[in-house]
Amino acid sequence: MKIFSIPFGSISLSPRLLFILLFFLSKTTYTQEIFELQVDSIIYDAIDSAAFPGAQILVVKDGEIVFEKAYGHHTYEENITVELNHLYDLASITKVTTGLPLLMNLVAKGKVDLDKPASEYIRAFNTSNKNKITIREILAHQAGLLPYIVYYSDLKNEDDQWKKRTFKNKKNRLFPIGITDSLFMHKRYQKKMERRIKKTKIGEKEYKYSGLFFQLLPKLIEKVKGRPFLEVLNTELYNPLEINDGLMYLPKSSYPLNEIVPSEIDTNFRNQLVHGTVHDEAAAMWGGVSCNAGLFGNAKSLARLFQVYLDNGLYNGGRFIDSSAIQEFTECQFCESENRRGLGFDKPLIEFDEVLSSVSKDASKDSFGHSGFTGTLVWADPEYNLVYVFLSNRVYPSRSHRNIYKMNVRPKIHQLIYDHFVN
Repeated sequence: MKIFSIPFGSISLSPRLLFILLFFLSKTTYTQEIFELQVDSIIYDAIDSAAFPGAQILVVKDGEIVFEKAYGHHTYEENITVELNHLYDLASITKVTTGLPLLMNLVAKGKVDLDKPASEYIRAFNTSNKNKITIREILAHQAGLLPYIVYYSDLKNEDDQWKKRTFKNKKNRLFPIGITDSLFMHKRYQKKMERRIKKTKIGEKEYKYSGLFFQLLPKLIEKVKGRPFLEVLNTELYNPLEINDGLMYLPKSSYPLNEIVPSEIDTNFRNQLVHGTVHDEAAAMWGGVSCNAGLFGNAKSLARLFQVYLDNGLYNGGRFIDSSAIQEFTECQFCESENRRGLGFDKPLIEFDEVLSSVSKDASKDSFGHSGFTGTLVWADPEYNLVYVFLSNRVYPSRSHRNIYKMNVRPKIHQLIYDHFVN
């Protein structure tokens, strides 16, 4: 939180000016306290209602942190208190924080054409019903792609055991992809996952949210760059932005487990608490590294990346994301077709609906961000130079917990931000 200090000894103030200054400072503190009390009320009510066991909230205005606070615990058992450096599973926020900014730069450099068929860059789309849809249509969720594939759904035998050709309970050369500590997938099954994407049907070119392309985006990055996806992500973005310790894939290998917030007690696929590994089942089968899901992070690191978006790709005097690409990717692409989306980024509803909206009614038409299935949200508003981050694990202990939506927790707090820091 920004702290102002004024060297009164070096300046001369009349009693009247001093009174006005002190009044202004006390009023600022007072309104800040009111804001915090209002946010506290919403969050503690949500925790008491089992919307989520804990959360992180961060607000950045004009490049300065004006509110930052952690709430509650990792789980309802209240064994570990949430701290500001702890990592949450960001779920679909991964879409706009990993491959997408890298893709922006490739588009800006002419290495990828948004209006060419995606099949020119994605092998799985060749000689398929997807060989003519463009990357622009796909990123805006206007291509008619199937939303999701539950890959594991047909991988058990009649005895309800995992098929031995696909899974083993011990890691070895042929089964190197760890799903859990006692479940490992065959190294070639990801090829079958690509073929399953290739064979999916496509619908009409209208708004339908899909994560399939984002599962393949790391391969596109690798093909164009000629280097491993994680190497490109870290060397070109996360390391220079100094966020590689707060945004990461596969956190369990490098971060204390008690500083990673668990997600769900999975009773469908992994049959255990998902902790330190990605919640999304498809991303887990991609080895934990996908642009659909898989990224973990804390609020401060996520906010820094979104502030870079607001600052036209600049950080510490260097440019890391092309400014023209940021402008294009964050614009509504098919508004005339009642599709609010940008390229990868979510946008405010074309017509505000208090029940359906994830963000404040005062969010400008130029604002952008994304939500995550696990109970996360990040939103940036260039009109007001404002960033809002909300992280929670609403899927604990089960994804059936939906009070975060019923109580409109995230948009209520977002509205308070506009009421206190903008309006």
